[in-house]
Amino acid sequence: MYSFNELALKFNEYFDKRHFPESPQNLYDPAQYILQIGGKRVRPVCVLMGNELFDEIDPDAYHVATAIELFHNFSLIHDDIMDKAPLRRGVQTVHSKYGESTALLAGDVMMVQAYDSLNQIKPLHLQTILYHFNKSAKEVCEGQQLDMDFEQRSNVSMEEYVNMVTLKTSVLLAGSMQVGAILGGAGEGNQQHLYNFGKNLGIAFQVQDDYLDAFGDPEKFGKQLGGDILSNKKTFLLIQALDIATATQKNELELLLSSSPEDKVGRVLQIFRDCKIDQWATELKERYFHDALQNLDDVAVLSSRKKELRELAEYLLQRES
Repeated sequence: MYSFNELALKFNEYFDKRHFPESPQNLYDPAQYILQIGGKRVRPVCVLMGNELFDEIDPDAYHVATAIELFHNFSLIHDDIMDKAPLRRGVQTVHSKYGESTALLAGDVMMVQAYDSLNQIKPLHLQTILYHFNKSAKEVCEGQQLDMDFEQRSNVSMEEYVNMVTLKTSVLLAGSMQVGAILGGAGEGNQQHLYNFGKNLGIAFQVQDDYLDAFGDPEKFGKQLGGDILSNKKTFLLIQALDIATATQKNELELLLSSSPEDKVGRVLQIFRDCKIDQWATELKERYFHDALQNLDDVAVLSSRKKELRELAEYLLQRES
């Protein structure tokens, strides 16, 4: 069994090449640009790990992993346009460097390239893999739309937020593991257990991300502390605070959300601390992490084969950046 880092190296060796023609340069260079930015590439490596949990890695896993990574970057290009984000992983986003119209086309052609990669897998699994890929892709789009819808609403329930996070963040991680398991010959029960492992891990990951934005070390986190607070973003922390705050605290919080005083971040964080939101978020993350590990335990393979996935889960949730 390979570790995540070992499989990441193998995938990068396979993936780090030019995926597009040279011409027209103004279309394909922007598409290649975002791929060169890199990233942890957790999702494609999870395809390989899901496969290896049950059997030796099928060469088709690399085609599927490539499609997953291309789709993920397609979604990032479009998300950055919608969010008007100037930076991605510390460098210019595609639309800020090349313009919005070109970025839209670059994302579109990347999605087409993802299907070209899927089309290279053997017929035995093609229809099933396509079904799960399309299901995850549609759900990611649904999650992004819900996230944008929430920006226009003053009240979002915790249940609604968890559903949005599941769609926008978790299903692609979960689906990556499931399609890998399919290539490894896993039965439907084991596929579902592994999917649930990825889903709960993805939710725990988002709890950690929301927590770090408010309470992380800015030097380690690599972003401006309180960015979500400044943009009034609905997060696990804000939704919980609005739900349990006293009337006085809630009034102050709502006033801060409707204005932008210079000390906004500090005042909101103080309310979070007074409501013990930091402690609550840590406990919530641990709850989803525990559920994820239980899902992994339920997979009917030798415990020793699950070691690398367990270590990946711990790594993702112990991060400070």
